[in-house]
Amino acid sequence: MKTRMHAYRPDRTRVDLPDKEVWTKWLDPDHTAIACIDMHRSHIHDSDEMPCPAPRARDRIAAHDTFHRAARAIDVPVIHVQHWQRYGGTDDIASKGPNPGANWRWTSELYLPENPLMDQLAWEGTPWVDLMVEEAEGDLYVRSKKRLSAFYPTDFEFLLRQLDVHNLVLTGTLTDCCVINTAFDAANRDFRVIVPRDVVGGMSEEMEEAALMIIASHLGLVVDAPALLREWYARRGATLPEPLATAETLEGEPATAAR
Repeated sequence: MKTRMHAYRPDRTRVDLPDKEVWTKWLDPDHTAIACIDMHRSHIHDSDEMPCPAPRARDRIAAHDTFHRAARAIDVPVIHVQHWQRYGGTDDIASKGPNPGANWRWTSELYLPENPLMDQLAWEGTPWVDLMVEEAEGDLYVRSKKRLSAFYPTDFEFLLRQLDVHNLVLTGTLTDCCVINTAFDAANRDFRVIVPRDVVGGMSEEMEEAALMIIASHLGLVVDAPALLREWYARRGATLPEPLATAETLEGEPATAAR
């Protein structure tokens, strides 16, 4: 490794990664891609009138833009993965299958307030699929996610194999839902998983922390985004601009942090 890289244990304490070959591979930007999950209007907007509000992710839009922008600058690809339902609910609430409606729809009724817009979550042809993070030339898209994992039922794995990706960085929302489901599926497919804890957002602080603890226990590295960028930039022989070069976290960063 080129820098003093740290990760988080399940008890949330920090540990420096030992200088072992496995971690050198884990942090190799040449075989890395970022998957930004579900940062669209269904969850994130400047109003709470949306199918499934994710305010913690909305508060981190600037962190996403900063992290993704810095990664693109050294040719780490950004893939936008979106929950994308056919208009009218054929894939979900209007399914003629034996269990219409994804399981989360029914469990959410037990703890979320009634929301008539929920039926339209990620319907194609509506503003709910508009991305709320920056997009750039060269970004890639997976727009066939119907359930909680980026791998189902999509060509996401096929795309990663074509890009020769071994290390998968997960950003987006929700940490305790689609991010952790994708982390499980990625780990089970032998991708090395990395989750920058300051570039994901959960349903609540408690659920977010619980998901990160599980990821750190079983699935991959939980890190701070600036530290990860510093290692990548050092590998590339590039200079990471201020304030990222000295920042501890992107949480709470203004939108102009890396402009």
